[in-house]
Amino acid sequence: MTQSNSASTSCSCGGDHKIDVHAHFLPPCYAEALARAGMTTLDGGFPVPAWSGEAALDMMDRQGIETAMISLSSPATHFLDLKARVGLAREVNREGAALMQAHPERFGYFATLPLPDVDAALAELAFVLDHLGADGVVLESNVNGRYLGDPAFAPLFDELNRRRVTVFLHPTSPACFDQLALGRPAPMIEFPMDTTRAIVDLLYSRTLQRCPDMKLIVPHAGAALPSLVARIAVFANLPFLNPRPTSEEEVFETLARLYYDLALGAHPITFAGLRQIAPLSQILFGSDWPFSPEFAVERNIDMFDKLPDLSESDRRAIARENAAKLFPRFAKAAAAGR
Repeated sequence: MTQSNSASTSCSCGGDHKIDVHAHFLPPCYAEALARAGMTTLDGGFPVPAWSGEAALDMMDRQGIETAMISLSSPATHFLDLKARVGLAREVNREGAALMQAHPERFGYFATLPLPDVDAALAELAFVLDHLGADGVVLESNVNGRYLGDPAFAPLFDELNRRRVTVFLHPTSPACFDQLALGRPAPMIEFPMDTTRAIVDLLYSRTLQRCPDMKLIVPHAGAALPSLVARIAVFANLPFLNPRPTSEEEVFETLARLYYDLALGAHPITFAGLRQIAPLSQILFGSDWPFSPEFAVERNIDMFDKLPDLSESDRRAIARENAAKLFPRFAKAAAAGR
């Protein structure tokens, strides 16, 4: 299937002023780093998409997206050696800040941190928040096989919590991907499973409970969480698991205060599952462009427009108002319905 070049300009999903919390960018420094590493495909064969700021704005205009919160997708900087990650993360973050400054009402960005070096990540966090004006940070679901509940990452999460940072979680391939892939790219099965694995690790390490002021966005309508939540919760009753949630109720309560984007997730079956764990106030619009090509973005918007049992005010909340509360600098534009 080829990408549509005639996407509708009259998307009704909350009007033409959506805030997209799940959008990616590949600035020249990053595309060049991938090319130098010989990475023409990612995560089991997924082609590296073309990207430019101009193309992003054109797509956004066609799909009624007022603002896109850009971030690196998988594999972030994880394909480099540890020292090289620091330099590339800084370059990428400067590029994100430059795009935001050039188009302050059209772009926000989630900064990249050079994990697993926690000291370097803390230094970059301070730089992007205090000097570049980042709207938050993006974390991949694992860092070369180490998951986010690892005690070594605790100082970073404590600082994210102290500074009330918005964290966008993004999946990446698990370390054992070659054995699990079945010859298919990671976004089909392993991305949602690794997202779920990362959330379970954050729950059962009690990182989420310890860091209630950190605001976490879970991608793809909660991945596999809606299907597995009851099973995940019941294990809180097993005394030999330590640490763990204090109760099944705590699992549901903790998940209910996270945020969830609808990138590739507006199918009625998927959305119905998400509503079992997330109140309407925690659901956000997402496109996943350019890794999700425009025809798929348009299809997802069309499915959202047709979801039953949502009022127009509900649709506006998901399309922009919930995100405007999370990112107050966009609230004025969203309220004005520009």
